[in-house]
Amino acid sequence: MALGRAGPRLQRGAQRRRREQGEAAAPRSGKLLLRSRRPELSQPRWQTVGRWEQPPLVSAGWKHRKAYGDYFQLEPSQEAAPALQAPPAEAGRGPTFAELGLQPALLAGLERLSIGRPTAVQRLAIPALRRGRSALCAAETGSGKTLAYLLPLLERLLGRPEAPAGAAGPAAPRGLVVLPSRELAAQVGAVAAALCAPAGLAVRGLTGGGAAGGLRRQLRAPPPGPAVLLGTPGALREALRRRFLALERLRWMVLDEADSLMDESFTGLLEEILAHAPLAAGAPGPAGPDEERTQVVVVGATFPAGLSETLAKFTDVGQFVTLSTQSLHRLPPHVQQKFVRLKGRDKLPELLQLLKERPSSGGAVLIFCNSAGTVNWLGYILDDHKIKHLRLQGQMSAAARAGIFASFQKGDVSVLVCTDLASRGLDTSSVQLVVNYDFPDTLQDYLHRAGRVGRVGSKAPGAVVSFVTRRWDVDLVRKIETAARKRTGLPGMDSINKPSPKGG
Repeated sequence: MALGRAGPRLQRGAQRRRREQGEAAAPRSGKLLLRSRRPELSQPRWQTVGRWEQPPLVSAGWKHRKAYGDYFQLEPSQEAAPALQAPPAEAGRGPTFAELGLQPALLAGLERLSIGRPTAVQRLAIPALRRGRSALCAAETGSGKTLAYLLPLLERLLGRPEAPAGAAGPAAPRGLVVLPSRELAAQVGAVAAALCAPAGLAVRGLTGGGAAGGLRRQLRAPPPGPAVLLGTPGALREALRRRFLALERLRWMVLDEADSLMDESFTGLLEEILAHAPLAAGAPGPAGPDEERTQVVVVGATFPAGLSETLAKFTDVGQFVTLSTQSLHRLPPHVQQKFVRLKGRDKLPELLQLLKERPSSGGAVLIFCNSAGTVNWLGYILDDHKIKHLRLQGQMSAAARAGIFASFQKGDVSVLVCTDLASRGLDTSSVQLVVNYDFPDTLQDYLHRAGRVGRVGSKAPGAVVSFVTRRWDVDLVRKIETAARKRTGLPGMDSINKPSPKGG
């Protein structure tokens, strides 16, 4: 999706500066990597910037009030998502799922989901996780991480069938996926159910927001004793405390969207859940003292500081294998990304123009705000302008949130105004435009938001438009622009570190 012309305020500002400064130099020939309003600062694709070289930046002067109205955009340098590209060493398009050795029941589940060939992270993770190793699995957003862990771990359950737990006593799943939100739990649960149905494995979701009796009913829905359980931290801890749930039979545990799970609101809950699982070396395994420990798989597009230290309290992180794709922590090269320097009061007219000029066939739109209050305020404004939309933010009740994202995914409404609650893991393959109405607070948040477009399964790569208003926003934009010009990963993101042996 190509971005439309600049808004009327931006155009007037640009015309004024051209009169003041004289017409800029002619743009450089050839395809561009970075297109600037000032052509002399555009960077062609053929131009390389040395590792220690400091390139001239469009955003260098963006803290000055004269910069209002300036903009630049990163042009797509390839058509397909990196996750869909087969490695050069492999002829054709890489191996099929069958060639990766998956059982027929799982291949039948993939057919039900209409999924063809494996993505890069799936080719990497499936063989490694089938061998039973605990792992840190890191890949860019929208690359297919859910199937990358579900397929090999379900394969391991099918390879070692056990009698289901009896109806009496707590539910005792053999596989557990911990997810940070009920929306993500519902989404991953639907994929797991489609994969497990041909294999005869029962899947259950466990989410909070209701009375304790609701937790019991979720776990006891027929057939009892789910093989695989997907849950949010609060609901899982409550079920463990009330002894509705036991983890002694766990073969594997997945911590999905690790950076969200390591948020301070979740860390205490997560540690309590980890303490119930048979993870520690020397502890009895699911089938006795000589049994292997529970396999732990930590999944994310970014990994927070402190993750290894938390895990090391319960398991030997030094034995984890690290699985990461080449595109990790890099800006999506197939997605157009535009950055516009604005006064705060100009954001609303620019957004309204973007929405009104968007063609009816232009796909869905995600508008990100940094707070629930801004989501609500912006929603009222869109109501006034007769722009049909949905809102999603974490302060909503469970009942209010239930179904909102599902409705958006079905296409009932094509505009969703949301907080970062919608930036982690959720499948947004219908989205073709992301608008950062509020610029994100961190580079990690920017990557997650940008990863809502150009996903595996998307019909078009899409585009991202970011409104840059605060001085500290400019600091982040400079880092993004520098990484784009140098074709490197974003700085300060490489935190997939294991603790030293001395630290456990």
